[in-house]
Amino acid sequence: MNELKQYCTFLLDGLFFGVDVLGVQEVIKFQPMTQVPLASRVVSGLINLRGQIVTAIDLRRRLELDDRDQDSPPMNVVVQTDDGPVSLLVDDIGDVLEVSDDTLEPPPPTMKGIARELITGVHKLDEGLLLILDMSKVVQVPQLKEV
Repeated sequence: MNELKQYCTFLLDGLFFGVDVLGVQEVIKFQPMTQVPLASRVVSGLINLRGQIVTAIDLRRRLELDDRDQDSPPMNVVVQTDDGPVSLLVDDIGDVLEVSDDTLEPPPPTMKGIARELITGVHKLDEGLLLILDMSKVVQVPQLKEV
């Protein structure tokens, strides 16, 4: 029996991504950020979410995509992790989609780089591909290389 799974969807550089809706705390508009000195390039800063300090990870940088246009502020998808909430900066928010588990396929062999590690599978939809992210890996910020 095929099980239905719900995904919170969003766009990054024209690509359609999804994360398990059960791990999403909330979706909010752009928030002012405090920069973190000497942090990894993927950490855009810290945001204050109703008194709670939350790390903001730029998903474009995490997936090694081109930086977003400065005129387009990102949206925040706040997800729950074992260490507390983390904000994922995305280009635009989509809908919550319900997809059958039996349509999930492994990432294509042509997928290279860090995306191969962070994408757990792909759903073929009528309107394109839905790339499913592994949240436990996405929120692990790579360490800075020592010089």
